[in-house]
Amino acid sequence: MRYSFAIVLLISPLLFGAACNAENPEPAIIDPVKNSITIKIGEKVFTATLFDNSTATAFKAMLPLTLSMTELNGNEKHFRLAQNLPTRASNPGTIHSGDLMLWGANTLVLFYETFSTSYGYTPLGKIDDPTGLAAAVGSGDVTVNIDLQ
Repeated sequence: MRYSFAIVLLISPLLFGAACNAENPEPAIIDPVKNSITIKIGEKVFTATLFDNSTATAFKAMLPLTLSMTELNGNEKHFRLAQNLPTRASNPGTIHSGDLMLWGANTLVLFYETFSTSYGYTPLGKIDDPTGLAAAVGSGDVTVNIDLQ
């Protein structure tokens, strides 16, 4: 009986910590320098910051990438990745120009317009200053290079 009580005392902080982590989402951004990437579209280069989550970590491990992104809805470019990434989708309510997100488990989406949405996405990061992004991506499909900064 004494050993059971001791085991409960030893593992209770682990159980309590897990419960706290389940209730609190992962922090948005950690060290911006360590999580900085570049997104090159034509001659225009944007700096973006990845969020501190397992999806962004898995995505970062795939870099560098050269993607032929497809136009969709006049507000986003998307690309189906070769592998699934961890997901934690939620509805952001509003998408902002420069948001980099994952739809489903393997569709990378770069948004170049701000609008309301009812869809769920897993956030990856965001372009630090999206000025000129819509002009850079244009109205059709586009080649995008993403790399570590």
